[in-house]
Amino acid sequence: MNTSPADFAARLRARRRIIGYWVVLDNPVGTERLAGLGYDYICVDAQHGLLDYKGTLGAMTAIDARGTAAGMVRVPGNDGFWIGQALDAGARGVIVPLVNTAEEAAAAVSYCRYPPLGVRSYGPMRSGLRVGPAPAESNRQVACVVMIETAQGLANAAEICATDGLDGVYIGPSDLTIALGGRTSTDTSVAEEFEAALAKVAEEARTAGIAAGIHCPDGATAAGRLAQGFTFATVSSDLAHLEQAAAAHLRDANG
Repeated sequence: MNTSPADFAARLRARRRIIGYWVVLDNPVGTERLAGLGYDYICVDAQHGLLDYKGTLGAMTAIDARGTAAGMVRVPGNDGFWIGQALDAGARGVIVPLVNTAEEAAAAVSYCRYPPLGVRSYGPMRSGLRVGPAPAESNRQVACVVMIETAQGLANAAEICATDGLDGVYIGPSDLTIALGGRTSTDTSVAEEFEAALAKVAEEARTAGIAAGIHCPDGATAAGRLAQGFTFATVSSDLAHLEQAAAAHLRDANG
């Protein structure tokens, strides 16, 4: 259960047990409702999600309106523009996709921090209402998480986890499954290799003293991954649950 969104980065760094939810729809009212359910964070997917910057901004505003969950953004790429824009909108953390090396992880960290710790440009816009706004305060209150989801990223997991200033790593199961030779994003023929990869990343994160997160299809899977050694987990998505709920009601109605 969450405490204050202002404590989110500190709890993540302390490897506290944290549970989040994933949003892909441009639906501020729906996101506002989700943000009041008790999840520690709501992550808006600006990489594969169905929303633009205005949608991301609306989602951050909706999350903050409930005042209980922290807003995060999975940015489109490891780029100072995308990361700075998400943080200026009020995100308390970013998840950066497709990070393959320690150098790329260090770049992501630098984009999240104001000088002298990084290269983020000062222009907090609405984030100044919730985060910081003094640069040193913002640096403490913003979490930088990078994704390990490629063969190269997996091979470099130890070096990535040891990156100075990095707060956590996050497994993208679909891309990682394909990277391990899966024919689809859920190919069970590589399940053994996949589980070994998860154990490796979780252990490297533990050794480095940073958070380890993973995306999960449901709450039961999230509970299992947290018991396995991951420190934070995200549950499914609003679009997936909308479809599942509608299909279940249709089955019930047809008797």
